[in-house]
Amino acid sequence: MTFLAIDIGNTRLKWALYSEARWNARLIAQGVEFLDHIDRLSENHWAGLPAPSMMLGCAVAADAVRNRVVEQLEIWDVEPFWVSSGRQAAGLVNGYDHPGRLGADRWVAMIGARNRLLARGEKRPLIVVMVGTAVTVEAIDADGQFLGGLILPGHGIMLRALESGTAGLHVPTGEVKPFPTNTSDALTSGGTYAIAGAVERMIQHLQQRTGQVPACIMTGGAGWKMAPSMTRPFELVESLIFDGLLALAQERVHTNAASKGEI
Repeated sequence: MTFLAIDIGNTRLKWALYSEARWNARLIAQGVEFLDHIDRLSENHWAGLPAPSMMLGCAVAADAVRNRVVEQLEIWDVEPFWVSSGRQAAGLVNGYDHPGRLGADRWVAMIGARNRLLARGEKRPLIVVMVGTAVTVEAIDADGQFLGGLILPGHGIMLRALESGTAGLHVPTGEVKPFPTNTSDALTSGGTYAIAGAVERMIQHLQQRTGQVPACIMTGGAGWKMAPSMTRPFELVESLIFDGLLALAQERVHTNAASKGEI
């Protein structure tokens, strides 16, 4: 049962085709496309690929974008399914006040991160950081309870806000330095340390809550920018959304088989 995983972000679509809908399945093919060009997926990226037996996607973009992707999937006889946050899934319990309002990308990334830890025998508290257009910092206890998370602007939004709200301030690209001595470096360093500080604070909160030092897993297109400025050990995982989609797909297959009396 080949499995197609799709991650639709704010600017790009990422996809991966796996040999099966299960954890650690073999990767057959993968790719990335900007949202402006997704109407050519079926003719370019997906042409010639084996037809998936199952598709599961995570989308934060508008419904119109998701509908365009569904149109591209018509080259195959596969029913599209899209993740929505629920009260629990794949070993994770959703502690949000209104579980359905939690962003699907946050939910899927947390599921991927927790299953990654469990797969290597680690049952411990976990911080999950996504660094993209926005930054999210999530806290999960050792039993898989999502306790809550932070949302803050990503680098680009921070800098554009300063540029638009401060007279005469233009935002060129600077470097992260301990003691910036020019405006460019001061802006870049300030944004980077703001994100690093939010992660550090959430690590402290979770450690105080659980009495254990949490693991930290980071993902997102701008994750690599944060690496030199992090004060705690962390793991940078590019495929965290896909990991979560694989875990959810495996659970869906298992549930369907159980309902049919096959297991």
